[in-house]
Amino acid sequence: MIPDLTAIFARYENLRAEADTLFDRVREACPQCVTCKEGCSDCCHAMFDLSLIEAMYIHKAFEDRFGYGPERSAILERASELDRHTTRLKRELYRAEKDGENPGEIMAVAAKVKMRCPLLGDDDKCLLYEARPITCRLYGVPTAIGGQGHVCGFSAFEKGKPYPTVHMDKMQIKLEDLSKEIATAVNSRFKELHEVYVPLSMALLTRYDEAYLGIGPAKKEKA
Repeated sequence: MIPDLTAIFARYENLRAEADTLFDRVREACPQCVTCKEGCSDCCHAMFDLSLIEAMYIHKAFEDRFGYGPERSAILERASELDRHTTRLKRELYRAEKDGENPGEIMAVAAKVKMRCPLLGDDDKCLLYEARPITCRLYGVPTAIGGQGHVCGFSAFEKGKPYPTVHMDKMQIKLEDLSKEIATAVNSRFKELHEVYVPLSMALLTRYDEAYLGIGPAKKEKA
């Protein structure tokens, strides 16, 4: 049985609020540079993976919002198609790395890939906006990952100039800690459960049940 994870989800919501605050601080400091506005969906075509805590949270939000009906089916159909494309692309990138291509160049190629989020509606608005992941919330202001700076191409931040920057590595550490809390709370037999990252499409499609979380003894195969 899956234990009550409400307290852990609440801590994730606090971290999410912290991300919103960081975004607002940068926008207040550089209002002329942050060009995010309703109707712009550039960030909804970016490819990135979710930590366990975010994947489970957005899956729950999706289940609560779209319990049944044609809209749910349409979203899951888009998620399934996107997941096939993502898996194929990741396989190609992995193969390129094995063939000796520069990892930095491979990541640069991956960063340019545009894939429409299955939660992006026909009106180019997010269907789960209030529950959107932290990466989505910080898109549009300068961020740094592994010492490398990133910024939305539609923003007005100028290359080479100093700006307030959100350090995503720190955010990722906090997300990983929350994922570890989940693994501990469910007493998972999978030691690396907290290290599993999936694209949003897979988070929508996955059943986060006892089998996936590794709760209880493994089932023995019939002879």
